[in-house]
Amino acid sequence: MVKEGLYTSGEFAKRAHVTKKTLRYYNDHGFLTPSYMGGNGYKFYTDRDFEKIQRILFLKYLGFSLNDIQEPAVPALSLDTKEEEQNSTLIASLKQQLNLIDEKIKQMALVREILENTLEEIEKTGETDWSLLMQQVTETGLKKSLMQQYVDTSNISARIRLHALYSQNEEKWFPWIYRVSNIRSGMHILELGCGNGDFWLQNMDKIPKKIKIILSDNSEGVLKEARGRFDPEDRRFSFKLIDMDNMDLPENSADMIIANHCLFYANDMQDTLNRIKKVLKKDGVFICSTYGSDHMKEISELVMQYDDRIVLAAKDLYKIFGKTNGGEILGSEFNNIEWKEYEDSLYVTEAEDLINYIISCHGNQNQYILDDFKEFKSFVKSEMGKGFYVTKEAGIFICRK
Repeated sequence: MVKEGLYTSGEFAKRAHVTKKTLRYYNDHGFLTPSYMGGNGYKFYTDRDFEKIQRILFLKYLGFSLNDIQEPAVPALSLDTKEEEQNSTLIASLKQQLNLIDEKIKQMALVREILENTLEEIEKTGETDWSLLMQQVTETGLKKSLMQQYVDTSNISARIRLHALYSQNEEKWFPWIYRVSNIRSGMHILELGCGNGDFWLQNMDKIPKKIKIILSDNSEGVLKEARGRFDPEDRRFSFKLIDMDNMDLPENSADMIIANHCLFYANDMQDTLNRIKKVLKKDGVFICSTYGSDHMKEISELVMQYDDRIVLAAKDLYKIFGKTNGGEILGSEFNNIEWKEYEDSLYVTEAEDLINYIISCHGNQNQYILDDFKEFKSFVKSEMGKGFYVTKEAGIFICRK
């Protein structure tokens, strides 16, 4: 007679809604071994085993492979990890899986759009120009990727996270900008492209009580998420939907305007700079950050080593407005321009964080890595070894009206 709480393979398979063949496979490959051995040599499953198989089935449903679930390097998914050790890594793994699903949905939407355009073209002309169609695939994919970047803050947050975790400079990026910007009591400040609001949140203890700050973005979704991170009773902060290409604010109203890594998205750079200058007061300061050609170059080299078709940025943004040409561009509107460089680099030790950064980029990478994600993940881990060095070349221009 079988003891209470013990189950034969048949009973256990029926309870878990799997086949006995599946149980044998899990046992043979070390994914789920029966916990109790009877005196007659028979193996029995326990309630703890049932909890394990539920975890296996649930994670498989979410798209994780059996190797993911068993892999000791991912303790959140490992069956032998204590519950209290799982939460942080489980959250990270689930967020990555959610990002992958989101990206696959975007890719399928892109394929649908291109299918519709292809059918329309063939029906209209009766001809098929395969070179033109492939060119459209590339151009449409990069354009869509860039547009999707700023629907919400998820991609921005993934990139900020990599810098926050692995920056070698003890003074982080946003605190550094705050310090060198000389923000003072009584100022009226406008931030363009505020993202998730981290610039202010990371410097909250330094911000004067008497100050007026407008956080703005051209995405309603991004602005809504940013607003939700601030105390609604804190009257220093207000939020406004602003497209810097069509910025129409009172002239001579701001002591300082901050544009962190966003000026290169302007459709008409000179018109945007002219609008910014008009909004600034007589002695106002414009602070805009950008980067140079070597910034994060090792990550681009890594993904191109995996597949040389991958481009992590839809545009080489530093060529539009970067460290080298930024001073000349700003010189059309400002006379007093100073470049300050942030001395830093990254040393990344966790492959998951690097992979999440890569997925979040506004290039074409997800066309080439999502279908073979396990292979790409293994490649990144192999190339990283114990750590991965990344060059940073970024800073700010400080411009005075």
